[in-house]
Amino acid sequence: MTQAIASTIVHDLIGIGFGPSNLALAIALQERAQAQGPLDAVFLDKQADYRWHGNTLVTQSELQISFLKDLVTLRNPTSPYSFVNYLKTHGRLVDFINLGTFYPCRMEFNDYLRWVAGHFQDQSRYGEEVLSIEPVLHKHKVEALRVISRDLQGEAIERTTRSVVVSAGGTPRIPQAFKALKGDSRVFHHSQYLERMSRQPCVTGKPMRVAIIGGGQSAAEAFIDLNDSYPSAQVDLILRGSALKPADDSPFVNEVFSPEFTDLMYNQSTVEREQMIVEYQSTNYSVVDIDLIERIYGIFYRQKVSGIPRHGFRSLTYIDQASAGQDGIELTLRSTANGEVTTRHYDAIILATGYERQMHRQLLAPLADYLGDYNVNRDYRVITDERCNAGIYMQGFCQASHGLSDTLLSILPIRAEEIAASLYAHSKSGERNRNALDLLLAAAS
Repeated sequence: MTQAIASTIVHDLIGIGFGPSNLALAIALQERAQAQGPLDAVFLDKQADYRWHGNTLVTQSELQISFLKDLVTLRNPTSPYSFVNYLKTHGRLVDFINLGTFYPCRMEFNDYLRWVAGHFQDQSRYGEEVLSIEPVLHKHKVEALRVISRDLQGEAIERTTRSVVVSAGGTPRIPQAFKALKGDSRVFHHSQYLERMSRQPCVTGKPMRVAIIGGGQSAAEAFIDLNDSYPSAQVDLILRGSALKPADDSPFVNEVFSPEFTDLMYNQSTVEREQMIVEYQSTNYSVVDIDLIERIYGIFYRQKVSGIPRHGFRSLTYIDQASAGQDGIELTLRSTANGEVTTRHYDAIILATGYERQMHRQLLAPLADYLGDYNVNRDYRVITDERCNAGIYMQGFCQASHGLSDTLLSILPIRAEEIAASLYAHSKSGERNRNALDLLLAAAS
């Protein structure tokens, strides 16, 4: 990496990541600017262009929440950035109504997000991976933040800002048995599904043995896609649970994803929050849409009728070991039902094993002395000690305090408005030091 390119501009806000969370925030800031004046905001994203789960968008997958929970509608149904207006603009509103569904395919929702993002090209910087967020000290206090990123050419870029919003998303969770196989092209996480599958032998009709590890929605979608798109692929669905379990999306339970529930959740004690998260796990984690479960069950039933066992369903199975060999990836499987140990070989392993959300700790490590345990206020602003005046906000890393909706699309418009209001409030309260700090930072750049 070459010498960093430093900008003399002091931004009001830098957003880390430009997924749905920060895209919703960009809209909220634009709306608020009409009455209160604009904030200087820029959003950095490591992808070369706008994509939302781009490598997992198989044609069969559908959004799991209503299209009305888009980037704006819960806050401002008349916004030009609504999903309904997107449909109208693209000449598909009547056609979508005729579908009679609240759940568009993810491919279309991705196109909607790209369409919205296209309205914020002046504020977005693609192909930049943020490496760290460092303190800028003035009179022994953190008055601003230095954001260091790396572009696609390997050049480092330094920017200075008064606030950051960390919305970097999750990172693939890799089970311990597979960590030694990092870099093996035959083992990949579901987040890389489309790219990796496009290079597999089954694309040209050659036989393949594929194992899918996991029992949630991603595993189920991958299984259906392999069954439908690659007739030469023989697939084993391997999960530790006893069965594929349906997601609970019943009306009363779905209220856990309402904005009002966020208030309820935040006001509970730590113990009560943990109990509530466990209670509602079945809404989002290691569960599958019931329609998909029925399709998969039908596939295995027809195998029994035909007597041709193309695929395997291996529940109550734990992977003791994974190793690479010339004839494929060898898995040592142990049945948790009877303790039986078997060995099987596969040409490819798909890890539908979910995501970890620890990226905020890595990015904010240079500020750790000021942050404590990364606890946040109700407005998603990280609680710092008195030495830090810079604003640090997080989206997608606050499940423990704000509830299960924090990592989902459900409350994006409301959360974006709450963060936007906080940013404006702190921007006004720090107005007195603004000019002096601008001169100091410009001189130091």
